[in-house]
Amino acid sequence: FKTKKQNLAFFARAETEKGLSRKHIIEGLKSSLERLQLDYVDIVFANKPDSSVPMEEIVRAFTQVINNNLCFYWGTSRWSPMEIMEAYSIARQFNLIPPICEQTEYHLFQREKVEVFLPDVFKKIGIGTMTWSPLACGLLTGKYDDGVPLHSRAALKGYGWLKDKVLNDEGRKQQDKLRELAILASKFDCTLAQLAIAWCLKNENVHCVLLGASSVEQLYENLNSLHIVSKLTPSIMTDIDRILGNKPNIYMLTKNETFHHQQQIQR
Repeated sequence: FKTKKQNLAFFARAETEKGLSRKHIIEGLKSSLERLQLDYVDIVFANKPDSSVPMEEIVRAFTQVINNNLCFYWGTSRWSPMEIMEAYSIARQFNLIPPICEQTEYHLFQREKVEVFLPDVFKKIGIGTMTWSPLACGLLTGKYDDGVPLHSRAALKGYGWLKDKVLNDEGRKQQDKLRELAILASKFDCTLAQLAIAWCLKNENVHCVLLGASSVEQLYENLNSLHIVSKLTPSIMTDIDRILGNKPNIYMLTKNETFHHQQQIQR
């Protein structure tokens, strides 16, 4: 469904139509609006940084599409904190429009960027966070508890990387942890997937969680996660951290460590 009230825009691009040049940002958004039969969208995202384009050009291009009433806001997706700060600084320097949110992966087994590296950016410039893949491509639903089901995503052609992730040693350890979490979820009369989504929403720095669903029933199941959030008390969150054993440590990084981590995030 699409309305003129709440819309997101991503560019479907040919091989020669990618990157964050002013030309591609403006033409890509206009083409998307034509296909969507919309006059504007609420927000458009710059998916992945583009080192081949000066940051000033990127910020000016998004400022232009906003001033031309093609969108209300722009955000970043899979950018490092350093790149977000650079865009913000340029916007302030030249009286342009800065990004309002970062879109990043966040789930029970992917925590460090949202919990350690982005909070400082949140506090300094007040951007929000839109997270994606709360179920880690289905890994957090419990469907891979006994291996890879025939009709699951991990069994599809082109998803060998996901199948390997399920079946390797780390994947088996994760499934053991998910079995414990499923027991915890049953105490709230909810599914493992609902618990995983509610856990993401419980983070005060997460303002929006993007969901995907293969059926209407699955969509309703995911949306009912909203009823679980209030039940996740501090003691329950501590229990989840104990089961996962992967709560990131808040520590001071040297410049080299920060740079290395940011490169890992981009990859």
